[in-house]
Amino acid sequence: MLNRFSSTFFRTPADRTLAKRIYSITGVKPSNISLYHLALRHSSAAVEIKDGVKNSNERLEFLGDAVLGIIVAEHLFKMYPFKGEGFLTKIRSRIVNRNQLNEIALKIGLNELIVSDVKGSRTASIHGDALEALIGAIYLDQGFTETKTFIVQNLLKYHINIDELEQTDTDFKSRLLNWGQQSKKKVSFELIDESGPPHNKLFTIQVVIENEAKLSFQHHSKRRAEQLAAQLTLEEMGIA
Repeated sequence: MLNRFSSTFFRTPADRTLAKRIYSITGVKPSNISLYHLALRHSSAAVEIKDGVKNSNERLEFLGDAVLGIIVAEHLFKMYPFKGEGFLTKIRSRIVNRNQLNEIALKIGLNELIVSDVKGSRTASIHGDALEALIGAIYLDQGFTETKTFIVQNLLKYHINIDELEQTDTDFKSRLLNWGQQSKKKVSFELIDESGPPHNKLFTIQVVIENEAKLSFQHHSKRRAEQLAAQLTLEEMGIA
C-alpha cells in the first residue's frame, strides 16, 4: 500500500514535510499540497502575480471565514435548540473573533508554519488569518464534510469553551468606546491611510483619544483593523 506522504503524492521534501505537519495538526491528509502552501503564506512574503493580486493567503482567508461561519452557526443551532437568534449570533461572533482564532492557531502550532516577513505588534492578526485560510484550503481540497469534521471535532471540541465565551466580551471597539463614555473622553477611529488596488485595499485605522493619536493597525478589513487597533490600545492602557 502506498505511503500517503510518499513521493508518489508529493514531489519535494518540503511538500512531504508540510503534508505531515498539516496532518498532525488537523487530521487531514492533503491532496493538493499547493493549497496549504498558499494558506500559510502571508501577503508580506508574497509576490504579485497579476493586476495587484499576490500569491498570498488572503483569498483563502476570505473563503475560510465564510466556511467557518456557516459551520459554527449550524453547530450552535443544533447545540442550543431553545436559544434565540441574539444568543446564537453573540456566541458565533465570539468563536470566530480574531483574538479567539489567534489563540487557537497558536495552541495547535500553526504559527510555526506561517511564512511572513512581518514583525512586532502588527503580527497580531496573522495567526488567525492563517487559520481561516487553512480552513479555506481544506474546504477546496477535501470538501465540506471533511472541513466540518476538522472544525467541530478538532477546534470546537478541544479549544473552545462556550460556557466561558458567554461571559467574555471580545468586542474591543465597543469596550474602548464604553470606556470613553464612562471616562468622559472622546474616542474615535480614524482612517489614516488607504492603499492598494480597488479589489485588495489595505486600510490603516488609528485610535484617537481626546485628539491624541494612539495605536493603529492595518488590515484588508476596516472592521478588523478597528478591532485590533482598539485591542492594542486597551492593552497599552492596561485595561484589556
